[in-house]
Amino acid sequence: MLVTLVHTAQAGLTIDITGGAATQLPIAIVPFAGEVGLPQNLTEVIGADLQRSGQFKLVSPAGIVPQPHEPAEINYPAWRGRGADAIVIGSVSRTPDGRMEIRFRLLDAAKQEQLAGFSYIVATSQLRSTAHKIADVIYQKLTGDQGVFSTRIAYVVKHSGRYELQVSDADGYGAQTIVNSKESIISPAWSPDGSRLAYVSFEKKKPVVYVQSLLSGGRNIVANFKGSNSAPSWSPDGRKLAIVLTRDGNSQLYLINADGSGLARWSVSSGIDTEPDWSADGKWIIFTSDRGGSPQVYRMPANGGDARRLTFEGNYNVSPQFSPDGKSFAFIQRNSGRFNVAVQDLETNQVQVLTDSALDESPSFAPNGKMILYATQVGGRGILAAVSSDGRTKQRLSVQSGDIREPAWGPFVK
Repeated sequence: MLVTLVHTAQAGLTIDITGGAATQLPIAIVPFAGEVGLPQNLTEVIGADLQRSGQFKLVSPAGIVPQPHEPAEINYPAWRGRGADAIVIGSVSRTPDGRMEIRFRLLDAAKQEQLAGFSYIVATSQLRSTAHKIADVIYQKLTGDQGVFSTRIAYVVKHSGRYELQVSDADGYGAQTIVNSKESIISPAWSPDGSRLAYVSFEKKKPVVYVQSLLSGGRNIVANFKGSNSAPSWSPDGRKLAIVLTRDGNSQLYLINADGSGLARWSVSSGIDTEPDWSADGKWIIFTSDRGGSPQVYRMPANGGDARRLTFEGNYNVSPQFSPDGKSFAFIQRNSGRFNVAVQDLETNQVQVLTDSALDESPSFAPNGKMILYATQVGGRGILAAVSSDGRTKQRLSVQSGDIREPAWGPFVK
């Protein structure tokens, strides 16, 4: 019997990082004044976020006395002597109503000028999420790209014979179980506003597509037609889903409203069409099909038309996911018996294989397009991993026990 609930999972994800960008920006994050004794150390979270991106190298503030908390207190030559290009300072204090006031500044160590400065008044329970916001501000100011440290990820954990669909912060902290079952749960997909998850559950002894609210926990069956119902993908406006049904024979692609109404067949082929993914501009859907004799990636206009084959290297290319800017797509390519994450540029058709593991699956872009989350196996156990879109930075995210798979990176938090 399936039980729907939301509770904090016992174990979060542990993250190991390898590699980094060719040029990492050295940044010093000075411990904020007043954060000692708080339930959450802000500077530790900010530093871990930036380091995990592979774009930054942390410069230790140890030994510089006194440590600055205001711009006038900064000894810039001392920080430059340690190689820091940027310095983060800040403070935390309690307001009369019991909340916390957090102030921070980002400074250019060479120009000795402020690049950003913000203050937040938050509840104590929001200290960690505020640290992620600060890391997002720093990341965007110094790289020009929007940070994803405040985003969430979804994934399925299997342990003790049960499947749990969980949602956590992008750093694996604060995992919550959205739904659990003794039957398989697969293919979680975030709605564009991050308020709902579509997924496939086998609790009815067959694959059925559900949509569940993350706010209320309430859920609806969207597709429970004859045969298999699988592989949901949201339209960019959140009104429709592309799904895969076998009601008319082979697996084919259909469009359906998010409330389960308005079913319409979208693809018609003699092969198996599956794994649809909608482009962010809503104009295209890419999918996997064996209509040409082997599983390959195809693209078709979302309003219908002719399908165009996109992949030609090798005889097994599956699980396509558009990059957020629509200029490329990630997919799984089989090479010499190994299944790896690859990216193909849609203009040049150039393919770059990003991983060297053996059994990768389910690639999912971060909303800024800089990292790709995927599932893989290490030592016979399923874990999550992430790789930068240039292949230089790699992360492994694992739980203490059980298998973890079917990842999906959520949208930007608005």
